[in-house]
Amino acid sequence: MDIKGLIALAFGTLGLGITEYVAMGLLPYLSADFSVTIAQAGHAISAYALGVAIGAFMIIFMRRLRLKSILLILILIHLFGNALTCVVDNFNYLLISRFIAGLPHGCFFGVGSIIAQRLVKAGKGTSAVAIMTAGMTVANVFGVPLGTALANSLSWRVIFIIVAVWALFVLLSAVLWIRDVGGIEDRGFKNQFTFMKTKSPWLVLGATMFGNAGIFCMMSYVSPLLTDLGSVSLEYVPAVMVCMGIFMVAFNLISGKLCDHFTPGIVASYCQLCAVVLLLIIALLGQYNALIITLICLNAGLLFAISSPEQVAILHTAPAGLLVAASCVQAAFNLGNAIGAYAGGIPFSFDLSIRLVTVIGAALAMIGFVSLFVYARKYEKTAMKEYFDMTGMSSK
Repeated sequence: MDIKGLIALAFGTLGLGITEYVAMGLLPYLSADFSVTIAQAGHAISAYALGVAIGAFMIIFMRRLRLKSILLILILIHLFGNALTCVVDNFNYLLISRFIAGLPHGCFFGVGSIIAQRLVKAGKGTSAVAIMTAGMTVANVFGVPLGTALANSLSWRVIFIIVAVWALFVLLSAVLWIRDVGGIEDRGFKNQFTFMKTKSPWLVLGATMFGNAGIFCMMSYVSPLLTDLGSVSLEYVPAVMVCMGIFMVAFNLISGKLCDHFTPGIVASYCQLCAVVLLLIIALLGQYNALIITLICLNAGLLFAISSPEQVAILHTAPAGLLVAASCVQAAFNLGNAIGAYAGGIPFSFDLSIRLVTVIGAALAMIGFVSLFVYARKYEKTAMKEYFDMTGMSSK
């Protein structure tokens, strides 16, 4: 296992994670600095998400480059977007800089997943992707609290200065630690999309979208669930969120190890089923504060226990269109986040019981489980065989 290369990739996802999530804690400071409402300040989050969605597919036009070259270009775009965010003096320019910063996000995870698998022995691919993704989970633990603390004591711009400097370090570590793993065979623009004619990738993408949506119903409204349903004091919510991040780190790595012994589809499907059960238990017994804290932390961990196997599973379904598949799964993740946030808000809009937040989440997550289960039982072995045959890799 080329651990230095994987660490360099994890450094990259750490920077991306902080850039994505930190704005959630900065809205009051952005509102005050640019004289906009909190709702308008929230567009800084949307601008980044739009950049992620659009940028995920720009990788198609770089398909003839070597994978390491693509990665270095993405890091430079990330660096530029955050450096621009540090200095903008107009809210519209802030939105543009956030959009630019979001462009490389999905591509980095897509290209990084392919590189990570090539840096390790066959059969260890999901563990490698989990190590890469660990940076994102660590960002949840430290990034948002750090950004909020710096904004309160100094300026909201400081965290983006730190992320821009970090991007320079990521660039250097990628140059020095990630070996050249070659490129992707260019089978033409149209052939990149031929995998979409089969059922298996749609099952994985559907599972990714609905599974993420189900857990994000809970994640998006974790504060009111804790305080209104679980009677947890508001002052303890930040500590619970740190615990959630720790569970994300641990479950992500455990999931990767499990995939060394079982297929990604099997691991992801059973983790998804656990999420369904836990969401329903929150709805039934969430009034017990110790229990709801435990269940929420477990569910947060399952979010990343499922995501790494799904990133690998989608590649297995598309050996001739790896870059497009890697981009599609990132779009599915982000679309699921948006659906979850919207669906979880329905009980609040109609003055219904807050327990319905996780009931809705469980229903969405159940769709994700069924999709994953069908893929794992009916299509995964064939997909993996075709993938390993076409790429010349061994499954063991």
